[in-house]
Amino acid sequence: MGSTSSDRPAGARDRDDEGRARNARPRDGLGRPLPYGAEGVERQPEGVVRAPEQSVTEAQELLDAGKPFHAHEVFEDAWKTGPDEERALWRGLAQLAVGLTHAARGNVTGGARLLRRGAGAVEEWASTSGRAQPYGMDLSGLAEWARSVAGDVERDAGAVDARARAPRLRG
Repeated sequence: MGSTSSDRPAGARDRDDEGRARNARPRDGLGRPLPYGAEGVERQPEGVVRAPEQSVTEAQELLDAGKPFHAHEVFEDAWKTGPDEERALWRGLAQLAVGLTHAARGNVTGGARLLRRGAGAVEEWASTSGRAQPYGMDLSGLAEWARSVAGDVERDAGAVDARARAPRLRG
């Protein structure tokens, strides 16, 4: 896919086989880049087309494993490859996962902001689509969870445990 540190000239950007910029550095469980050559967590493949139910199941498994950054990538794939009328739903879910990622990294402001933005997005999608529980997900429960975590992050001003605070996507 991308080049490794041994075959990459100093200062060169990592590129995939099609020439698109890709960061080949290994990542930790929260998606933070590690030094080239370090042992990282296997990355989610990008651009995978999944059935919506499969996206929800796979994202839940990643959230339960304390990998909200990777869950965000699953939601992002659904947002980019799914039907137009569901893009706002999947984008909102991706924002929730990124918000949890930032909260787990200790980014109080960014984590709380993204959690609240994602909560508003999924609630708005539910109200405009008339679907409160698409694919078995409880959107009002997710919004409530996100606002609760955002408040905890701001009050405690510290990182949260992504695994312990993972949401339940399906009621």
